[in-house]
Amino acid sequence: MSRYSSPVRLAEGPLIFVSGQVPEAADGSVAEGDAIAQTRQVFANLKAALAPYGADLRHVVKLTYYLRHIADLPALHLVLDEELVYEPRPAGTLVESSGLVDPRYLVEIDAVAVQPAPSTDTAS
Repeated sequence: MSRYSSPVRLAEGPLIFVSGQVPEAADGSVAEGDAIAQTRQVFANLKAALAPYGADLRHVVKLTYYLRHIADLPALHLVLDEELVYEPRPAGTLVESSGLVDPRYLVEIDAVAVQPAPSTDTAS
């Protein structure tokens, strides 16, 4: 049994809490390269965690970014500009942390999202 859940949605409300996503692919391999490549993998993981709830990045209301090196902030901004192409963007908090769980990780991101209302489209 895992010690934590990746995404959790409260039964009583529409919030989805996504645990910190790291730059690992589904096969367990760590994204090679720089903070840009790793941040792109993290966003792919965030999107995969939200999808079962019918949510995507447009439904994210809060992101917390953990960078091993604050010098990687421009890389984070570049990927944010690629991924968050809507307004308003989510609220955000940035933390520099040399203590990410794996020394190969340069970035980790967790999220809070609002589950979209069920579609009322009856057209078929």
